Amino acid sequence: MKKILVTGGAGFIGSHLVPHLLEKDYNVTVLDNLSNGKKENIPAAADFAAMDICSEDVGKLMQDKKFDAVIHLAGQTAVSTSVKDPAMDEQLNIGGIINILNNACHTGVKRIIFSSTAASYGDNPHLPLQEKEPVMPLSFYGLSKVTAEKYIKLFHSYYDLDYVIFRFANVYGERQGDGGEGGVISIFAKQIAQDEKITVFGDGKQTRDFVYAGDIAAGLVRALETNNVNNTYNLSTCTQTSLSELITLFSNIAHKKIATEYTKERSGDIYHSMLDNSKAIKNLAWHPHTSLELGLARTFNYFKNKA
Repeated sequence: MKKILVTGGAGFIGSHLVPHLLEKDYNVTVLDNLSNGKKENIPAAADFAAMDICSEDVGKLMQDKKFDAVIHLAGQTAVSTSVKDPAMDEQLNIGGIINILNNACHTGVKRIIFSSTAASYGDNPHLPLQEKEPVMPLSFYGLSKVTAEKYIKLFHSYYDLDYVIFRFANVYGERQGDGGEGGVISIFAKQIAQDEKITVFGDGKQTRDFVYAGDIAAGLVRALETNNVNNTYNLSTCTQTSLSELITLFSNIAHKKIATEYTKERSGDIYHSMLDNSKAIKNLAWHPHTSLELGLARTFNYFKNKA
């Protein structure tokens, strides 16, 4: 498989993935409407199609290019946005994947690789969560991702379209925006770099499984190379970090005390989260190589240089 379509490839995770694909000599086309992504995130060696994932033009592009595989990153990624505007979340996350799947089946695409989420599991106490745990999303974002997963599996049943579904833990790293599930790190990094007070929603004891975007990119590439398809995998570090611990790490990296304000928790947010990554390690020979300390330092320095 050499011809790859990356939807949302100008965004945060795409900015880590596309260079990785190009280094491995894949022929890459980025599809992005630049609503959140940035043109400067797209390497010159990649083709670029400026369009929306729900557009009819997607079918024309896929018919013209005859992609071997699609890595679907595009969509709405913020829990809070999904709660405020569930219709928009549904349109992008469910309508978008149906458009991609429908066109994939009619243009010779062999494999779809989908970015799903830890939010699929809801507030499940059986940590670390394995892929076999029931899906019980607490937000419309989690629900739209679970629904998209089910569409992918049914398209496989009807059309024999191979798939790999990844449930990402909280992804963070350079070039991340303020939204999305790992967005707390980029928000904190930006505010600390600008000597601003940071705000914690809740008591600071809530935990997340933070995984570096470069490691996520490596997992997505492994999904192109593996024969262990038609499967769902967690991509995570299998480690819990509280927001209070995160602030301490940032304080050490920035060499300063960080002013912190605690406020009411947000609806739809999970209290504790940690994903079991043993299935991806075993079946995909994937490992999260980047320590949280190193990843945070890279992220902080990125925002410090931008400040």
